[in-house]
Amino acid sequence: MMVFGYWRRKRNSSNDARKKKKLPTSKMEELLIPNHFLCPISLDLMKDPVTLSSGFTYDRSNIEAWLQAGNFTCPVTNQILTSFDLIPNHNIRKMIQDWCVENRNFGIQRIPTPKVPVSPTQVSEVLSNLAASTRSLDLYECLDLAHKIKKWGNESERNRRCIVDNGATAVLASTFDAFATNSFERNANVLEEILSILNWMFPFDVESQIHLGSHNSLRCMLWFLECRDLSSKQNSITALIELLSSDQKHAEALATIEGVNEILFSENIKSALVKMGMVSLLIEIIIDSENSTCERALGVFDKLCDCEEGREEAYSNALTWPVLVKKILRVSEVATDHSVSSIWKLNKYGRKERVLVEVLQVGAFQKLVLLLQLGCVDETKEKATELLKQMNPYRNGLECTESVDFKNLKRSF
Repeated sequence: MMVFGYWRRKRNSSNDARKKKKLPTSKMEELLIPNHFLCPISLDLMKDPVTLSSGFTYDRSNIEAWLQAGNFTCPVTNQILTSFDLIPNHNIRKMIQDWCVENRNFGIQRIPTPKVPVSPTQVSEVLSNLAASTRSLDLYECLDLAHKIKKWGNESERNRRCIVDNGATAVLASTFDAFATNSFERNANVLEEILSILNWMFPFDVESQIHLGSHNSLRCMLWFLECRDLSSKQNSITALIELLSSDQKHAEALATIEGVNEILFSENIKSALVKMGMVSLLIEIIIDSENSTCERALGVFDKLCDCEEGREEAYSNALTWPVLVKKILRVSEVATDHSVSSIWKLNKYGRKERVLVEVLQVGAFQKLVLLLQLGCVDETKEKATELLKQMNPYRNGLECTESVDFKNLKRSF
């Protein structure tokens, strides 16, 4: 005897007269669903029925979750499975589709015919071809293969897992790095396509980070931020977020790239970089990096202080003040300019009293006095003078923790 499940829905009426009678909302119609249309795991109507080696049929998403959880048995019989192959049950699927059509008056929608999921063998073959085409720098073949991978990934989450599990991230990252060494403009299509795919492959493995963290790859992503459309910019920012948050060395490499400061003039880009934790990363770089890297990192930090989000992140980091003050007159003239500019912006556009007190406590007053005596560019001189005038009323009672003794240089402004 066939067992049935129930599908309930509220009875709706388009008749005005019946609406006026206000039939009780508890009045329901019951729709019987054949039991063999229901997944034994979820007891829901199956959308993509597949059969196990045990002979029982399940909805694909449910049985995949069961197997991925480490189970090796059939959920119904508890027998050990001789194979983990999931065979599409086309007969049941067609019967369910026919049943949906027959009961469309009850609000039942026909389940779509599911696409056949990609197999590990198919993925491995495409990745092998992509690696070979990358070695020969075959632009058009690489673009076609990237299109195929993207299409598979767009079809289902299962396909994405299969693609990632079979090593696609490292291969695509290698292809990106290879084409980033040549003309960005000539290779823009394949580079953009790969970036859009990589955005659903987080986190990046070590090999992928090596390729994407290369000088050429980082320069290419910065070029997208500066020159390409909104979609490419978003993909680049997202990839940079993942890359920079995974290892500080990538942030150090980014800070050394020529022109990075100019690219950061865009408010949208600065805001996005702040959200990905760039302020804290830069402070860590500034602390211990060699002089040229420190100088560039201070330049990027100064640019991020132009936006409110950047300043808020700087305020919340306890290392901001001691690091900025310490680098004055310690690295280079340019680094000093960036440090003074950052302190000036954080004071002028934000929490003035707090800024003045905190920089005084780490020796900013003495450092700025010495800077004026030694000489600096006019813009930095103006900012230093303004800061000294504003700090002067707060000097009494505040202990300076700067290790260098500048007491003989104290003067009133």
